[in-house]
Amino acid sequence: MIALVKKIRAWGLELGFAEIGIASADVSAATPGLLRWLALGRHGEMDYMAKHAALRADPAALVAGTLSIISARLPYWPRAADSEQVLADRGLAYISRYALGRDYHTTLRKRLQQLADRLQTEVDQAGLGKEFAYRVFSDSAPVMEVEFARQAGIAWRGKHTLTLTREGSWHFLGEIYTTLPLPPDAPVSEHCGSCRSCLDACPTGAIVAPYEVDARLCISYLTIELKGSIPTALRPLIGNRIYGCDDCQLCCPWNRYAQTGDPAFAVRHGLDSTPLTELFAWTEEEFESRLAGSAIRRIGFERWLRNIAVALGNAPASDATRKALNARLDHPSALVREHVSWALAAAQGK
Repeated sequence: MIALVKKIRAWGLELGFAEIGIASADVSAATPGLLRWLALGRHGEMDYMAKHAALRADPAALVAGTLSIISARLPYWPRAADSEQVLADRGLAYISRYALGRDYHTTLRKRLQQLADRLQTEVDQAGLGKEFAYRVFSDSAPVMEVEFARQAGIAWRGKHTLTLTREGSWHFLGEIYTTLPLPPDAPVSEHCGSCRSCLDACPTGAIVAPYEVDARLCISYLTIELKGSIPTALRPLIGNRIYGCDDCQLCCPWNRYAQTGDPAFAVRHGLDSTPLTELFAWTEEEFESRLAGSAIRRIGFERWLRNIAVALGNAPASDATRKALNARLDHPSALVREHVSWALAAAQGK
């Protein structure tokens, strides 16, 4: 099994992964924190988090007989317009760096499946095929991916709750659950020290304490997961962030050492610095076609317009902004109309 793990690491590097590690299937150390987070209601409207908590706490419930987890890390930091400059220009749309390229779910799953296929061939040749079962995950099921990455020694958990390495946090995680008794790796040491940059940088104060995030305040939750109306008190704090938020990563000292990530996540359609008014003018057909193969498409056109309306309300008042908002004032969606009305009122008050 030691020799097999060496091969798995080599195959992973060939497929473009930055690092591969092995974790045990025991998540008992992380389960109390998950249950506390849920009990406090910090998952907001993400009901699936509570519904599937038992599956997160018991990997064998997802894949019977699971003994080991292969944890993989794939960097995504793209060559893009300077984040700080885009955030400072309220007339531009800021989109979380992970979503500027292709949908990571598909890319990561494909790579993990290729890795699993090579592993399947290897165990078949060794005569272990009948004892081998696996399942690939890419943020696609109730999996404690941060805990597995920590156990596998490929990252540590930062105070913003994301995984960190000495090359930063701009990476995706994926897992392969397997029934093979692979020898686990040792966790790496944490290197956040006394730093609290991420806590201080969060626009809405969503990082309520080190290693604790209240999703109900998080801009990523508000612009991606929340299906209804964004709380009015939080709208001004969103600024021009129309899909996700990177502030807790942009300020992290470790991200100074980030390298350009996988080419699959290169910027598409100029989404790294597009004017809000231009995106707000897209038809639903344009939204569907231009964002085909993008994670952004998952929120749907209605929430896309909702988010941009908020950003336009936070933008400098101008004739172009008012014209763009007025064009959507009679939109069929009550959700869109409400946010457009708020934005117009906000612009009028400037």
